[in-house]
Amino acid sequence: MSTIIFLNGTSSSGKTSLLKALQNQLREPYLDMGIDRFIWMLPKRYLDRPLWDDVLGKAHHSGPVGLILFSGMHHAIAAAASRGNNVVADHVFVEKAWADECANLFADMNAYLIGIHCPLEVLEQRERGRKDRTLGQARAQFDVIHRYTKYDLEVDTSLLTPEQCAQKIIERLQSPPVAFKKLR
Repeated sequence: MSTIIFLNGTSSSGKTSLLKALQNQLREPYLDMGIDRFIWMLPKRYLDRPLWDDVLGKAHHSGPVGLILFSGMHHAIAAAASRGNNVVADHVFVEKAWADECANLFADMNAYLIGIHCPLEVLEQRERGRKDRTLGQARAQFDVIHRYTKYDLEVDTSLLTPEQCAQKIIERLQSPPVAFKKLR
């Protein structure tokens, strides 16, 4: 049976570093089918404003392009897992519709939802240090990112390294997932 691991946290919370640590530590191969992979499939003009607002740039809500894009991402993950692929995907559940759709798609699958936490001050410091993020995204997402979810496990990337967080997640994989069932 394939396994799906969703990492949900704000921009700059350390999801990508954690995803890579998981890929390195897990024995079986896990496909990276995260949000950035899907965003980078868009034409380049959508990565800058004003079109970025149609994707994921309106405070803590998605635009119309983002709604369609991430629904496609959810269905692509379900399809890959149904064919036997293990998947790890970072996400930003800023839309209740996304959490609801994922609950319906993944409640009966071996799919884990992991909450990625980090204090706002640390998020903003990381965001300023990166050259590939829209400033203010972490703050805009901070109050809503965990609003629509329940988790199989929560980790704080300001207290643990990506490798330590990955180890906690791998340990959690020894028990069945429950978060998406509870959300449904």
